Amino acid sequence: MTRPTGSRGARTATLSDVAKLAGVSVSTASKALNGRNHVHSQTRERVFEAAAQLQFSPNSLARGLLAGRSGTVGLLTTDLSGRFSLPILMGAEDAFGAGQVSVFLCDARGDAIRERHHVQALVSRRVDGLIVVGSSTDPRPKLADRVDVPVVYAYAPSEDPEDQSIVPDNVGAGRMAIEHLVACGRTRIAHISGDRHYSAARDRDVGATEALTEAGLEPVGEVAYGSWTESWGRAAAAMLIDRHPEVDAVVCGNDQVARGVLDTLREHGRTVPEDVAVLGFDNWEVLTTGSRPQLTSVDPNLEELGRAAARALFDAIDDEHDRGVRTLPCRLVIRESTVRDR
Repeated sequence: MTRPTGSRGARTATLSDVAKLAGVSVSTASKALNGRNHVHSQTRERVFEAAAQLQFSPNSLARGLLAGRSGTVGLLTTDLSGRFSLPILMGAEDAFGAGQVSVFLCDARGDAIRERHHVQALVSRRVDGLIVVGSSTDPRPKLADRVDVPVVYAYAPSEDPEDQSIVPDNVGAGRMAIEHLVACGRTRIAHISGDRHYSAARDRDVGATEALTEAGLEPVGEVAYGSWTESWGRAAAAMLIDRHPEVDAVVCGNDQVARGVLDTLREHGRTVPEDVAVLGFDNWEVLTTGSRPQLTSVDPNLEELGRAAARALFDAIDDEHDRGVRTLPCRLVIRESTVRDR
């Protein structure tokens, strides 16, 4: 076939051109170029060769994906100022591609009536799909209005198992925290968490308990549930040291709690990490890198979660709609608070 690019006046190659040259459907070409699953390696290689021959660009891919659609999506959050929502939104927008998909961002501010209004406005603009970002990992009600476009829930899963939700793996995060501390030689590990009513707190405890059992260890005391604050971390650490002076590691519900624990350990003459290792969650860098010593923390990979939600929405728009809750792995960021002589 005549190469449609590379000479003056020639038209730009389309996704259909790539599919025709590779001998596959447009849908298969789209999946191959996006790195999606369920494409045979030989087929994927053939599609890439066709794209290279036709000088098919990522910009062309975005146009091809959106052929016959409005080219717009809605991002609905309940907490735009929250430190969890923003990284997810940034990751989603990054995956949509700068300038390739128009994104309408709406903040419901935790108000059901405002959320309903935003959903109606987005649907009236004929968006191709919606991503709903929660402010916590607790399940949330599905969108109140009947929405005839694909919806992906990010961070906070939908209560409806028929919906598609993408959340951090908090059970795996709790397991990861304990496995790291055990690898550092810690055997007397305590857990100071936040509000027990939060699913993230309960899920992390499940993972931590499993990892302790597998290591043949007993936890130091019961999980201390409280608030997600430095003041709670200070108070809980004081009680812990009084009741269990033998403790040599503390898993904390978030980085704020961990900062409070560091303060109390210092006041009681315990050095970190030589005497006691301290580990937090969320990897909020203003806290982790500002701590002394700098704080090891489990990062929920929120930008990647946002990118995964965007990719899932594209799949749903392509009529490949998964159902249920999918968890994404967190990652451990190791700093001075858990590793001796680092």
